[in-house]
Order: sequence, then C-alpha cells, then structure tokens
Amino acid sequence: MENHVKVENISASYNGNIAIKNISFTVLTGKLVGVIGPNGAGKSTLIKTMLGLIPKNEGTVTVAGKSVKALKQEVAYVPQRVAIDWDFPITVRDTVLLGTFPHLSLFKRPRKKERQWAMECLEKVNMTAYANRQIAELSGGQQQRVFLARALAQKATYFFLDEPFVGIDVASEKMIIELLKSLRDEGKTIFVVHHDLSKVEEYFDELILMNKRLIKAGPVQEVIQTDLMTKAYNMDVSLFYRIGV
Repeated sequence: MENHVKVENISASYNGNIAIKNISFTVLTGKLVGVIGPNGAGKSTLIKTMLGLIPKNEGTVTVAGKSVKALKQEVAYVPQRVAIDWDFPITVRDTVLLGTFPHLSLFKRPRKKERQWAMECLEKVNMTAYANRQIAELSGGQQQRVFLARALAQKATYFFLDEPFVGIDVASEKMIIELLKSLRDEGKTIFVVHHDLSKVEEYFDELILMNKRLIKAGPVQEVIQTDLMTKAYNMDVSLFYRIGV
C-alpha cells in the first residue's frame, strides 16, 4: 500500500470564481499537517475539495493509492463550528454516536457496543459529564471537543479539521493538540486548517502554505522562510510571531 496522501493539480471554483488553482503536494502518512495562509487563501476550500465536498474543476486526490470515496469509512472531517446547526435537538452522546454510523450496515442501528465506544471517545476529550446535554448548551471549546470525539468514534485513519482552535479556550486547545499528536504517534494522518502562526513550529510536522495557489509544502522549517511567508501574506514578516494571522 502506498503510504502517502497525494494531491495533483487540483482546482476548484465558487460561482465561477477560481478559489484554488493547480495545487499539488504529497504528504507521507503519519504526519500532523497545518494548512496555513491569509484569509481568503482557499484553505477550507482545499480541504473540502480533497474530501469531495466541493467538486474539482480538475486534478486528482489519492489516499494510500485510493480515492477518498473508496476510503470514506477511514476519513473523518471536523467542519468549522460556524457551519454547524447548534440548535439541532441532539445530545452530546448522540452526536458522538453518529461517528459510528459509517461502520454499520444499511438500516442497522447502534447497539450497546457502539454506545460504549461513543462514551469512551467522550472520555478521551474529557466530556463524559456532559453526555446528556444538548450541544447548544456547551461552550465553544466543549463543542469542538464533542465533534473531535465524533471523529474518534469513526475509528478513522485520516482526519481533516477546519479551524478547530478558533474561538475556544486555552485548556480545550491544549487538550485537542495533545490528542492530535497522540493520534499522529499512532500512525494517523491529520490535516488542520490553522491561523495562529506563532504555534506552527510547536504544533505541526509539516505545513501547506497557500494563497489560492500553493506557495510551499514540506517540513515546517522549510516553509516558514521569510521570502515564502512574505509571498503568501504580502505583509511584514516580522509580525508573524507576534500576532496570529
């Protein structure tokens, strides 16, 4: 089996406007990868296009030599919090239980085994005490933990998280990045759309730097070079480690 995620010349559009164009990179599996770039750079679009949530204009995406569709049971997606209907009448426990559905046969309902696994996943994110709460009753950090637990419940090999640290508390961010690193150490491959440049060296093994087109992909130290960052952000790079962009 091929041990990489390979993106070749993918492009995508919104309402006829180019959002990302001719992006290619290869990431070895078992890496924690940050996707960075300025607002409007197409970071979320890249993730959604890789997952087939947005149609490609052109290009291919393969994961371990297969299409994402062929590996859908092994791929988990955590969307931006703003994209979720928090008023939907569902409890924390049942939200996480949804993560078990990809492994159930058609018309089969979760059983005791799946319910126990959902609670184990909640325990991994320190949220078992909130199992019976409606998701709208949670703080931003707690909500993000729940959706990470749902991804864990899927028993995925590949994780895609869209801005998981936006609007959450410090304790939740610390817990989430530690969990992501432990998943990486287990051999999982994780892509994270990220804004806070001051933490990229601490959080990630590799970076994808983009602004509609790919600027650079590779190990963190190879990407956070002054000329590359200036090209992507078009701003004084001396600000990079004083503010999150």
